[in-house]
Amino acid sequence: MTPSASVYIQSTQTDPEVQARSVIRAGYERLHVMIARLFEPPSETSGEKPGHHTPSLWYSGELRRHLAALDETLYAAAAQVPGTQLLVRALRIGSSALDQRIDALDAAEDGTSAVGAAKAIEAVLSVHHAVEETILLPALVALPGAMLPSLVADFQTLLDGGSLGPPAVIDVRGMSREQRHPGIFARYARLAPGETFTLVNNHDPKPLRREFEAAHSGEYTWTYLEKGPDQWQVRIGRSESHG
Repeated sequence: MTPSASVYIQSTQTDPEVQARSVIRAGYERLHVMIARLFEPPSETSGEKPGHHTPSLWYSGELRRHLAALDETLYAAAAQVPGTQLLVRALRIGSSALDQRIDALDAAEDGTSAVGAAKAIEAVLSVHHAVEETILLPALVALPGAMLPSLVADFQTLLDGGSLGPPAVIDVRGMSREQRHPGIFARYARLAPGETFTLVNNHDPKPLRREFEAAHSGEYTWTYLEKGPDQWQVRIGRSESHG
């Protein structure tokens, strides 16, 4: 057992997967409650039709915050794990579909249109949630160390409207190989255009650069600050023109 490893009893509240599932589920339940307001029957005296709650920037903002928080934490870490790359690609396609339906909700001009858009959002959200619980979380919990708990903590911070702060330095020399790339890509996902972080390693991270080129060609910057022989430092950033 490594010094950073945690001891827990599987399938109890100390199990990282159980804790993660609880946090993710709470986030989705909040969205479902929010969307359900669009289906509430009007009061007898209002004369309004179902779906009378006017869609607003608040609705779309909360939905998009949830999707962005997932993408910047769980999805970003899993995107470079061979066993979950295609899964993350599919989830991101689903997120794009959700974004279009949120646009439709925002643009709804009457109750009927709002209810239709909300039902479409509910359907896609339910599939999203099921896939994350049954496939994504078990895959992430299999990563060594405390990767999943830290990702879920970051997710909750973003969901609460907080900020994770600009990453500064990531020293991966004490991490296992399985932790390094998911952690680095999770940090990259949080960068704003023009922001950078410094990677410290004990070898030239050429394999990592190939992965960046495959996933973010033309979107990232890569500058060597130190080239061995015992320590390598690379400044990695998000290009100004890519948000």
